[in-house]
Amino acid sequence: MNTIKFKTNINCSACVAKVTSTLNDQEQIEKWEVDTENPNKILTVQGEDIDEADLVKSLQKIGYKAEKI
Repeated sequence: MNTIKFKTNINCSACVAKVTSTLNDQEQIEKWEVDTENPNKILTVQGEDIDEADLVKSLQKIGYKAEKI
């Protein structure tokens, strides 16, 4: 299983709720979490063959930024 981290602007529980369906719909993602306490709002995703570009585009469609770190 691969782990990829992204710096995001997902900064509160309401934001996490908004991205939940988008991230859960990504078949390659087995597990994900957002550290809203971290100043960089780190999104950690785990899974196999994750399409990073597709993930970033999916988040952009609902108003969030994600930059791989």
